[in-house]
Amino acid sequence: MRALIFAAGKGERMRPLTVHTPKPLLEVGGKPLIVWHIEKLAAIGVRDIVVNTSWLAGRFPEVLGDGARWGVRLHYSFEGSEPLETGGGMRLALPLLGDAPFIAINGDIWTDFDFSRLPLQPSGLAHAVLVPMPAFRKAGEFERLASALLPDHDGSLHTFSGIAVYRPAFIAHREHGTYSLTPELIACARDGRLSVDALRGHWQDVGTPERLGELDAALRGAVGQ
Repeated sequence: MRALIFAAGKGERMRPLTVHTPKPLLEVGGKPLIVWHIEKLAAIGVRDIVVNTSWLAGRFPEVLGDGARWGVRLHYSFEGSEPLETGGGMRLALPLLGDAPFIAINGDIWTDFDFSRLPLQPSGLAHAVLVPMPAFRKAGEFERLASALLPDHDGSLHTFSGIAVYRPAFIAHREHGTYSLTPELIACARDGRLSVDALRGHWQDVGTPERLGELDAALRGAVGQ
């Protein structure tokens, strides 16, 4: 199985930290956010990882190299000077991801979720991992549809964690361009082609300098215990 890490965003809410450093390369617990993902993917046997890039794209190979230090091969999918959003970025990277289902992860989250729980073959076009609605998120159609698919749904709303498994057909029908994955996920949820699971473990959307600092302090504190 291959994997895609979304790393092309400009990280505007994280400025000034992201003026010279892409958000996935910001450090928490002594290493870049994206390295936590690479290590976890390598641990379950993923050997080819695509990193989509745009903002400060050259910094990724400078910091990560070719992935050999983690026993993986990193492939960089450059989107140009402007990010293509998640849907456009995935569509552009598709030739590097092969014909089999692949894992996709947002580069600006942190989690200790066990990636081995992800299905090798999703029952539909996509399998999404959900988390309880954070206070800083607003619920929309995806949250209402996907939450109802949880096996033990109790009526509470969940949102997308940024961790999923996709079949190439999920996005292969779309033209190249700039667009989000969300409409495709909603369509799959409506048509019974989306399966979901609730994340077990810790998860953090690292969207602001404050949340980054809190996560860094927590991780360093856990190591020091």
